[in-house]
Amino acid sequence: MRKERLIVPVLAVLAIAWLVAQLVSSVLFERSLSQALSDLQARGEWRVKRVENDAGWLSSEGRILLSPLLGRPWRLELDYDVRHGILSSEITGTLRPRLDGTLQKAVGEVGATAAPRLNGRYHTYSGRYEMRVALAPLTITQHGRELAVRGARVKLRGVYGDWRLAAELDELSLTDHGARLALGPATLESRYTYIDEAYHFNQHDKLRIEALSLDHPDLALESAPLVLHTDMALDERELRIDGELILDNVWLAEEAPDTPALHGRIAGTLSRLDADAVRRIFARLRQDAARGDADMPVADDALERLSPLLRQVLSEAPRLDIEEIALTSPLLDIAMEADGALFFDARKIDDLDLARLDEPEMQARFLRRLNGDITWRDAPAVAALWLGLPLGERELTFDLIRGDWRVNGRPLPDW
Repeated sequence: MRKERLIVPVLAVLAIAWLVAQLVSSVLFERSLSQALSDLQARGEWRVKRVENDAGWLSSEGRILLSPLLGRPWRLELDYDVRHGILSSEITGTLRPRLDGTLQKAVGEVGATAAPRLNGRYHTYSGRYEMRVALAPLTITQHGRELAVRGARVKLRGVYGDWRLAAELDELSLTDHGARLALGPATLESRYTYIDEAYHFNQHDKLRIEALSLDHPDLALESAPLVLHTDMALDERELRIDGELILDNVWLAEEAPDTPALHGRIAGTLSRLDADAVRRIFARLRQDAARGDADMPVADDALERLSPLLRQVLSEAPRLDIEEIALTSPLLDIAMEADGALFFDARKIDDLDLARLDEPEMQARFLRRLNGDITWRDAPAVAALWLGLPLGERELTFDLIRGDWRVNGRPLPDW
């Protein structure tokens, strides 16, 4: 009898515990999603807004709008449904791109067999997300040009402060009348780590294109594979970007299909970009996003308003270190081993205006601030011949002086 009397209290306690666990799961999911959206907006590249939100104990649903702060007006709408569980929540959703009338007219006809679907899971007590998106084949046509995307998949996973993305693309092709550019399969691996509001962050990206081809009436190229590594870091002092491009083999498909025209590696580092100015740009863009319309990008005069901050980014005299150029052409029997550095003269920085960079006179001002040199060691005699130098010149130094190139103290030939 005593055991029977305990059944009801035990069941009641279990029911209350289950309800509390469901509530905790819902609350933690909402808090984590709000934090993730805030983190996405912290870089100052996107406007993020949750326009609908119906949070419940057992399930939640809502709509999120994602749009770029700069550029032509478009947005991505995400309708999501969440079924909360004690240990994890299951997420499903649909992605719908939206274009404004001007951009829709510029892009042309867009054809897709189905809207991209999102599936994922949120782990309640670890705060970890696992998301997957599959894109249906997509075709965009305009005035005889066609962009086609076939077979794309994206996976996103991570926790606050540490996100990883993996994307796969079967093929992307661009056709323009008699010319066609195609790439794929391709993969992108990315990791983004940060602290609050992206005050410090690190982003590591690796893009690998297994095959790339260009068919043009005047030129036919094939490349396989091509790998691009980039590492971007914002610390207390500077924004630093390290990059590496690796070319396995490039062929002239018609002229010499059996002998590679080029392969090798190029590596460099861009540094001394003022960190405080970069953070102020992020903050200004976030302020503009908070004041603006969720359906529209930041005003067209954003570049003009940001110009003083952009000048400040250049105020520490950025430099580009070309750590290695190691290229070989078996077809021409030429090898190139070179390195060097280029510098930006930041004196009297207020004379520059990035908002007017489309003007030839302003472009000339920027060019006159570039200096540096690149040295090609053990250059073949034919290279000296091309450059109008004595055939015995085996070390070629390309000097950049106020925007003008010279080689071994002489002006470059006028080809």
